[in-house]
Amino acid sequence: MKFAIYLPPKTETGKCPALYWLSGLTCTEQNFISKSGYHQAASEHGLVVIAPDTSPRGCNIKGEEETWDFGTGAGFYVDASEDPWKTNYRMYSYVTEELPQLINTNFPVDPKRMSIFGHSMGGHGALICALKNPGKYKSVSAFAPICNPVLCPWGKKAFSGYLGTDQSKWEAYDATHLVKSYPDTQLDILIDQGKDDQFLSDGQLLPDNFIAACTEKKIPVVFRLQEGYDHSYYFIATFITDHIRHHAKYLNA
Repeated sequence: MKFAIYLPPKTETGKCPALYWLSGLTCTEQNFISKSGYHQAASEHGLVVIAPDTSPRGCNIKGEEETWDFGTGAGFYVDASEDPWKTNYRMYSYVTEELPQLINTNFPVDPKRMSIFGHSMGGHGALICALKNPGKYKSVSAFAPICNPVLCPWGKKAFSGYLGTDQSKWEAYDATHLVKSYPDTQLDILIDQGKDDQFLSDGQLLPDNFIAACTEKKIPVVFRLQEGYDHSYYFIATFITDHIRHHAKYLNA
């Protein structure tokens, strides 16, 4: 697995908090570090930023290269339970356990201060990682996340392939379902969504379902619908500083 890591100047004098970025469909570890313009804010707030890949690569599994929304570049941040995916496609465990252990051992990060954010499929990943591990992440945010994958075409395709036909297994990786059983309210969620996002109007993202579930559980979520923005990295680059500031507030508290 490849990952990108940014070390701010503050790591020269001590350990810094870690902020994990999860990318969307078709991305590698390169998209975020080359397009989002995160460096200045991360430097200013002294945050180590880690961006993993979006799936295993080169596993030689039949069908992994056939479509852009399943297999390579589309791990969906789940631990697959179905053959032939279950051996390699374990992105949930990779992001929450294996990668942080690797980072904590080899880089100047404070293992007790960790947050997570992401875009689209990666926004889904960030939300489920935070919701499935109360207290592990100090904060979470997302750009145009897939909020309710059990009900959208992308999610149905990925989950049936990786997790099989038992839909109760799907709910364990669905932010809208997970938030309903989240044990406390100590999670401040920030979500930005472009109003002109084609995937919003296509019913792939379904943020309203997630917001309704958060409201019912009294979990604070700031949802900002941004006029004139689509699903692209121009949208991310515009608001990335706000998100890093959001995480710094909790990581540097």
